Formats: sequence, C-alpha cells, structure tokens
Amino acid sequence: MATRYLLGFDVGSSSVKASLVNADSGKCEASAFFPEKEAPIMAVKAGWAEQDPDSWWQYAKLSLAKIMASTGAKADDIAAIGISYQMHGLVCIDKDQKVLRPSIIWCDSRAVPYGERAFRDLGSDKCLSHLLNSPGNFTAAKLAWVKENEPDVFAKISKVMLPGDYLAMRLSGTVNTTVSGLSEGMFWDFKENRVAQFLLNYYGIPESLIADIVPTFGDQCVLSEAAAKELGLKAGTPITYRGGDQPNNALSLNVLNPGEIAATAGTSGVVYGVLGDVNYDPKSRVNTFAHVNHSVAQTRLGVLLCINGTGILNAWTHRNITPAIGYAEMNDLAAQVPIGSDGVCIIPFGNGAERVLENREVGCSIHGLNFNKHSQAHLVRAAQEGIVFSFCYGMEVMQQMGMDIRMIHAGRANMFLSPLFRDTLAGVSGATIELYDTDGSVGAAKGAGIGAGIYKDNNEAFATLEKLQVIEPDEHHRADYLAAYAAWKEQLSSTIS
Repeated sequence: MATRYLLGFDVGSSSVKASLVNADSGKCEASAFFPEKEAPIMAVKAGWAEQDPDSWWQYAKLSLAKIMASTGAKADDIAAIGISYQMHGLVCIDKDQKVLRPSIIWCDSRAVPYGERAFRDLGSDKCLSHLLNSPGNFTAAKLAWVKENEPDVFAKISKVMLPGDYLAMRLSGTVNTTVSGLSEGMFWDFKENRVAQFLLNYYGIPESLIADIVPTFGDQCVLSEAAAKELGLKAGTPITYRGGDQPNNALSLNVLNPGEIAATAGTSGVVYGVLGDVNYDPKSRVNTFAHVNHSVAQTRLGVLLCINGTGILNAWTHRNITPAIGYAEMNDLAAQVPIGSDGVCIIPFGNGAERVLENREVGCSIHGLNFNKHSQAHLVRAAQEGIVFSFCYGMEVMQQMGMDIRMIHAGRANMFLSPLFRDTLAGVSGATIELYDTDGSVGAAKGAGIGAGIYKDNNEAFATLEKLQVIEPDEHHRADYLAAYAAWKEQLSSTIS
C-alpha cells in the first residue's frame, strides 16, 4: 500500500519551508527550506519592507523538489496540501492574476498614519467593537497607502490577497481567502459577521477587491494542470487548509482552546493565546484575530503579541558582534555574564513600528555600556535579555485582558534553541515552557489532513506531537530576573517618554 503524504508549505519572510508528513504515522519524513540564507527584504525607504511574491513561488518549488527527492515520494502519494504564511502582507493582482507591485510585508510601517487616521475618524468604539483592533498598520491600511500614493497601480487591482492566498493562487489558479485571513488584515467585521464594509467605505476601497471566502479547514481549491506540471505533482490534489503563521504555529502545537498559549521567536517574536469570548486591548498593543477554529457557533479568538525586533536582533548581533563563531558558541559566551548583563540594557525595537508601543518606531538602543568593563559577551546577553523583556512587557497587557499565562508551548527552534533565552523567559514570566518537535510547515501539513477529513479532529492529527523538553522557572534566581526586567522597563519608559 502506497504511503499517504500531507504536504505543508510555510511562507516566511526569510524562507519558504516545505514538509512531507506521513498521514498514517503522523511523522514528518522530510523538510527543506529555501533560500538557505535569509531571503532579501527590499527597503527603498526607511520603515519600508517589500518582497517579490514570485520569489515565494520559486522558493516553494525548490524546497518541494528537495523533499520529494529525499523521500522518493510520488505525485500520487500527496493526499492534501496546507499553507502557512507570513501575516498582514499585501499582494495586489490584476485581472490576469499578475502581480502589480512588490508585496508590502508585515514589518513595513508606512501605513501607520492611515490606520491611526481611520481609528480617530471612525472612533475607537466603532473600530474596537467591530474589528477588535485599531486598523493600525495592517493590510487594509497598506492598501489605503497604495490607493493614495500609487493610484495607477490601485486602478488596475482586481483582487488583493495575503501571502498565503497568493501561494494558493499559484498552486490552483483560483483566488480566495479565509475569515481568519481577512480578520488579520482588518477586513472582517466581527459584530456583523461579514466583510468590514464600513472600513472599506472609509478608505474608498471597493468590496469587489476582496477575494471569495473559503473555510480555513476544507476544500479550498485544487492543484491546477499548469502548476502540477511545474511542480511534478498531480493535478486535482486538494488544498484543504490555510492559516497565518502565528495561528498556524498555535495549531502546530495543538493550541486551540481558551487559556492555551503558543510562542515563537523567529525574525519577529510572538506570544499567542486563545480566548473563548470577545475581548480586545483598548490601545491595540496586542491584537485579536479569528483563530483557525473560530466560527459563529464557537468563538475562538487568538490574542497576538508581536515583537518585530526579535530574532532579527539576535542575527544582527551575530553578524556584527560575534561573526567568527556560531550561534551555539554565541549562547555559551552570553551565559558567562550574570543576569542583568552587568547593567547593559538593550531596547530591541529596531525593525519598524512596534504595536506593543502603540505603533511607535523608537529604534534599537544600547544603554549602560562601559568601555572599561563590558565585552561582546555582555552585548550578546543584553540583546537576548532585551528580547525576553519585550515579550514580558507585552504579556502584561495580555494578562490585563484576563489571560492566565502559566504554560507556554513552543517549537524547539530559532530563539528557543538558546538555553539563556528559555531560562530568562521562564524566570521573568514565572511560566513553565514546554518545547515540542514541530514547526509551521508540519502544522500546515497536519491542518491539511484535518481539512481533507483524513484526521477526524485536531487531537487525532496531533496525537504524535512529541514533547522534547520542559523548562521550569528558576525560583532561586527569580528576584535577579525580575530586578533586571524592572531596570529594562525603567529604561524603556525613559526612551519612549
């Protein structure tokens, strides 16, 4: 009997990863990502960040070819396809499905004034009760920027999409989206349970630009003849799941119910918790979206804390401060320095406007550096501590919304590979951290299995989820962690005042 595989793609801003999961055993049998070095992000002006959507397609093809070759899988063996993707990006296509301009991605901050103006003009009560957020720097505000600044481009737009919708279109030739996706772009009205017509009207955006809506889990579209030939797969293979990277990360960790928490720390860092009732932060410092299992009958909302300056700061530190050693050696070096980095403090917000700071763009800054006392080890530790402290700063907002953060689920990847990072996060937050063997592309593959009916529910899909490690808070050093965090918060307050 031939092996049944589930194929998952994860479209990130640094790479596109593909994984093949054995549908019967639940095990990931192969993964690959391209490019092997971080994908370029175009920054024509300060605060801008763009990528060519076609590059995502090319990276997807390359990663797919590698995993198919390594497993010997045949086209007929792929039972379903799932997609995870970087959230909040804007892709504009014309009537022939041609991309009209580079995608304005998640960390681009040019649209902040457009979201702020809408929030002010429409009123906070209207926006928060209907969108659960300020329009902020999300996809709808990015589209408003295009309308005002690139009217010739706007006039040619047939549909707007998120990055995952674009990959699905390249796979199928069909343009559609999900409620979860629309909610992350500020295109969904939770009170009216429909496309947010009032915000579209405010921006002067025709509703016809919004793609047709399909279920997050279920038959969304099928692989086209043209794409199948290009990829070496079977035409008609169903695409049965799509989710933004953070909701999908939560899915990959089987975080679907109220009170459950998932975290990730790649280029950006996220803490994502599930709510069972409608709630929001009045200042939109954390954001509320439809989770992948949200429905009219069952409220499941994801509260998302996003810190832009996370892994990107760690990578910058590696390139510029410790280029001669690897990340593991860099972590060992940082561990030689005591908690609090002997007074060195790094504010990590150097990757665009930060939502947790009410869309301020304060930049990254180093404080307390003494040329006679401090070394590269202090800077490396201070960078990782600054990232953790920014997480905890946002988690305080989530706790104010009633979220009890006692357990954090995460994949053992990116910043969570660092013992210093893990111990500091547990030490400051007081939460136990559980690490699992999973990632976004595996989660997308298993989501496809749920959507295709191969698994009856999430519990069956994630029955083989492997717990790798448990990190308990170090109560012996808790006071030291909290003192260092308090000093960091004091410096942040001074920085943003």
